[in-house]
Amino acid sequence: MFEDTAGRALDEYMSLFRDEPVIFLGSATCGRSAGAHEIERVLLERASELSVECSIVHTGCMGLCYAEPMVTVFNGDTRGAIYGPVNRRLAKRIIQELADGEEFSAIGSLNVAFNGDSFEPSYSIDFMEKQSRRILRRGGLIDPENINHYLATGGYRGLLRALEMKPEDIIEEVKDSGLRGRGGAGFPTWLKWSLCRQEESDVKYLVCNADEGDPGAFMNRSLIEGDPHSLLEGILIASYAVGAEEAYIYCRAEYPLALERLRTAISDLRDLGLLGEDILDSGFSLDIRIKEGAGAFVCGEETALIASIEGKRGMPRTRPPFPTTSGLWGKPTVINNVETLAAVSMIMQHGPEYFNTPGTEGSPGTKTFSLVGDVRRTGLIEVPLGTSLREVIHDIGGGVRDGELKAVQIGGPSGGCLPAELVDTGIDYDSLTSAGAIMGSGGLVVLSDHTCMVELARYFLEFTQRESCGKCVPCRVGTRQMLMILNDIVEGSGREEDLEILRDIAETVRAASLCGLGQTSPNPVLTTLRYFEREYRDHINGKCTAASCSQLMHYLIEAEKCDGCMACLKTCPADAIEGSKDEVHVIDQESCLKCGSCLDTCKRDAVLRVPGPYSPANQD
Repeated sequence: MFEDTAGRALDEYMSLFRDEPVIFLGSATCGRSAGAHEIERVLLERASELSVECSIVHTGCMGLCYAEPMVTVFNGDTRGAIYGPVNRRLAKRIIQELADGEEFSAIGSLNVAFNGDSFEPSYSIDFMEKQSRRILRRGGLIDPENINHYLATGGYRGLLRALEMKPEDIIEEVKDSGLRGRGGAGFPTWLKWSLCRQEESDVKYLVCNADEGDPGAFMNRSLIEGDPHSLLEGILIASYAVGAEEAYIYCRAEYPLALERLRTAISDLRDLGLLGEDILDSGFSLDIRIKEGAGAFVCGEETALIASIEGKRGMPRTRPPFPTTSGLWGKPTVINNVETLAAVSMIMQHGPEYFNTPGTEGSPGTKTFSLVGDVRRTGLIEVPLGTSLREVIHDIGGGVRDGELKAVQIGGPSGGCLPAELVDTGIDYDSLTSAGAIMGSGGLVVLSDHTCMVELARYFLEFTQRESCGKCVPCRVGTRQMLMILNDIVEGSGREEDLEILRDIAETVRAASLCGLGQTSPNPVLTTLRYFEREYRDHINGKCTAASCSQLMHYLIEAEKCDGCMACLKTCPADAIEGSKDEVHVIDQESCLKCGSCLDTCKRDAVLRVPGPYSPANQD
């Protein structure tokens, strides 16, 4: 029966490429925010005007965030042309090219390919060449709200295979794959499952942690929005393996589209008989519930997340006992993140060797990252573990957008800042730990030489200090004390002895905090002190070398370049710029707010941002 359903699903999916032209429109959060709905309207209007028969399929994110809004056009075969960013003019041109039968002038191409039962699209675009799209292989190529598209691309075959195995054999296969938790800690997935499986209990739970709270991170959101069934299949397999009959997806309410698509997918799954009582006559039953979180960063920690599901304030508790022994409502509970569970579905579909062929011995498989910051091509990427930071930044990201590479922030607020000298470091658990950073859930921020590392450390510490639940003294008081010192340094009132005090407090907070939030919160401070101590000392001596901290820099107008156009004078909110039309302008330093509006407005690059406080000598 399932094979018949899957066969019809494949026919439906492949018909998209055989019939009239089809346009895959990126309709995840990134695409929508960039104007995907407007582009859809223009495409349909122009197609109607030119009598072009075509259809539009709403997909998730393919990963090319720098090219949003993005469309992929297929015209009678499985080879598609990728366009982006698409504006109104380009949208009309795409339809015109379809009407004229011309060759597409796109930024890249792809081919929807099947290798046996494996769905393996191939790409011809620089952004994809060093990637290994496995977890993300369906992103941008299926309608996430159409379960038939997931079935057509091999979906739920892993579940069928798992239901024919003993739970212990599934755990052994996950062990053979080498899968480690993709939420940040890298704990062996099989071991967590085994510990829960061994517990004697009438009730067990499986919880998916989709509470992605790192600034700039969007891996889990994008995966759910683009391929929700890969997560649900992983949840089904994991629940069967550990003996759970009830599963929760804990997802923050700030992800409305992800939640909407999850609810649709769960409903379709139930209608297909793959969720509920006695699934496929296997004797295995499962119910999946969604719990919306309020957006507290601390609820990414397992015990705080459990408390939130139970209706309590999201605060961590001491461990042991660990959740695998006493978790949700005191029952054995396994908690895995979104990417981990999606990897489980892939492992059971294709086997452990397929999963661990890429990667390193200690860090097998691939990892998804959100590539953001001062990089030319931002986006959602997936690379084999062990890939160097250099390859990610230069080969995939296209290099630094403005200036020179200065550092990479990896692991979010709990991660660390690695300098450009370590750009050949491999992205794997052991290498990053040795360098003083952690992989985290997958945030990767590229930083140019325009970035102040002291201010960056202050920013991340301010975030974790604000998000601290306040339960334990080391985190509650220690992060506050560190933040006060950093505030003094960036404002120009720091002292030499502050650096040693910062280190001492950071080490204490790391060693004595109750949960992972507090234990890792000092990482940005410790790594910037380790690699960029000179910048701290420059601040203490009254100069921000990146000309970023407002109290330790000033603006000047170069007389040789200023043509007196008055653009900066008109936009200055403090009326701090003096000068007549066609005459050189001057900034009144006492009135200047250092807002940067003059720098943004000047078209002749006559405004300079100068490190250090103003003095008449700097005027030269």
